[in-house]
Amino acid sequence: MSEEKKVPELRFSGFTDAWEQHKFENIFTVSQGLQIPISERFTEDGANRYFYITNEFLKDSCEESYYIETPSESVICDEEDILMTRTGNTGIVVTDVSGCFHNNFFKIKYDKESYSKRFICYLLSSPMMQKVILNSAGSSTISDLSHKNFYKIDAFFPSSKKEQEMVGEFLYHIDNLITLYQRKFNHIKDLKKSLLQKMFPKNGEKFPEVRFPGFADAWEQRQLGEVFKYEQPGPYIVSSTDYNDNFDTPVLTAGQSFILGYTDETDGIKEASSNNPVIIFDDFTTSSHFVDFPFKVKSSAMKLLTLNDDEDDIYCAKNVLQNIDYTPASHERHWISKFAFFDVSLPRAKEEQKIIGDYFRNLDNLITLYQRELEHIQLLKKSLLQQMFV
Repeated sequence: MSEEKKVPELRFSGFTDAWEQHKFENIFTVSQGLQIPISERFTEDGANRYFYITNEFLKDSCEESYYIETPSESVICDEEDILMTRTGNTGIVVTDVSGCFHNNFFKIKYDKESYSKRFICYLLSSPMMQKVILNSAGSSTISDLSHKNFYKIDAFFPSSKKEQEMVGEFLYHIDNLITLYQRKFNHIKDLKKSLLQKMFPKNGEKFPEVRFPGFADAWEQRQLGEVFKYEQPGPYIVSSTDYNDNFDTPVLTAGQSFILGYTDETDGIKEASSNNPVIIFDDFTTSSHFVDFPFKVKSSAMKLLTLNDDEDDIYCAKNVLQNIDYTPASHERHWISKFAFFDVSLPRAKEEQKIIGDYFRNLDNLITLYQRELEHIQLLKKSLLQQMFV
């Protein structure tokens, strides 16, 4: 590696020395854990509790941790040890949680006087180092990364432990901020889920459990096909999938990804707006999105829904639609065959519809705000991992 690569792009003031290259065999001592078969995991009282590492997080819950009789081959990890395990085929989890662990993992020991635990954790979980480690393993489990292969890897470390500690602590605070926004995001989503159950009548009932003051009339039952009219998406399908973020018009899907990209096509644009919003409904998955801006679509497998009665509140009706408890069991188009005939309840008073619609619109805006903040901080961390390591 060239000399100019021995200094990170971004570092704390007061540190100017070049980072030093070390082989892992000169820093780490690793041992491998034991994977316990499912049949040997118990939730009853036992000798020890161990943690089960999942694809995304290190869980400690009744579903992901178990009490077992500890086999003699198991490894007890103290608070200074580091664990590394594979997450599917695409990533690695590095953690410093102490306990008794049983899974395909490496337990990593190091010289605590010379190296910072948090620095090592973030170094091993950085995108560039993940690629190196996974390429060294070359298979579907972390166990295929032998001690010999792991020891051959090298990386750059600050010569000063103080600099290591500052990098580790800084990224640790970023992680805490991510956790904070994740909790807020999850809390608002859970709140909305609870309110959807309480502010709309249950099946067969005419009154919701929770209601805004001033309204007491029974809700009326209507079929979705009476509430919404539909339009086929054919005139708005994009001709080319050569998307570019510099183009103006979003290309939408009713699936989870929502915005597939942006097109420069000017013909066949669905001119939705805040005054003329549209709900795009996936005919196969039955997922839907509220849209109040001009767009094009990629697939014909959707319906564009608007209100039959302009005096109804579309955001209230949108939540009625999304509150339907239905899981598609087959690959078929659902709007005409099923959803249009579903009986749903709506307030008779248009004023009550509007209050409910505005309330959930504000709640959705808050969810979007937290989601964007969370994604922003996650991207910031990814950028910092690239800039703060050599």
